[in-house]
Amino acid sequence: MEFISRPRQFGICVLPLMLVSCTLLEPKPPKRAQIVMYEWDDTADGAPLSIQINLKEQRATYMRGERQVGWSFVSTGKAGHASPEGSFRITEKMPKKVSDRYGWISDPEGKVSVADAGPRTPVPPGHVYKGSEMHNWMRLTSYGVGLHAGEISKPGQALSHGCIRLPKDFVPILYDAAQVGTPVRIVRGG
Repeated sequence: MEFISRPRQFGICVLPLMLVSCTLLEPKPPKRAQIVMYEWDDTADGAPLSIQINLKEQRATYMRGERQVGWSFVSTGKAGHASPEGSFRITEKMPKKVSDRYGWISDPEGKVSVADAGPRTPVPPGHVYKGSEMHNWMRLTSYGVGLHAGEISKPGQALSHGCIRLPKDFVPILYDAAQVGTPVRIVRGG
């Protein structure tokens, strides 16, 4: 009789553990895939660097002669602030430039109260206007369009005031590779 009662006791004890363990071993949703923002494979050998920016695709292609050495997402000018099309050259490089046209207003605690402000935007008492900082600035036009580090919160969408934003962790690499005089072609497609 004792032989028969032990398996029952064992089964009664194990069943709740099995139910609990099954809930502990439920598969978790997979981690969200990270978007690849750029690729770079440049040895700096051969032809000089050239850059082509495709406004439709919101991508830049980096070439040395006929050889592609990299690509990246970009964010160009949104509606009303279109990035210019055409052929340009990098005419100036600065580690950090502060915009004299665009910035934001923050309250006394430092929280942004107006995200899209200019130097003539009325500033409430106690608030402060700050010009946007553009790290690794590479000027393309005399009127302030350039390549620089920036937020690309929605890859594939144009969200800037006309400049070409580059991925923050990639732009130092490009800044080192590009020279004053590097050609930059901005096209609508193809």
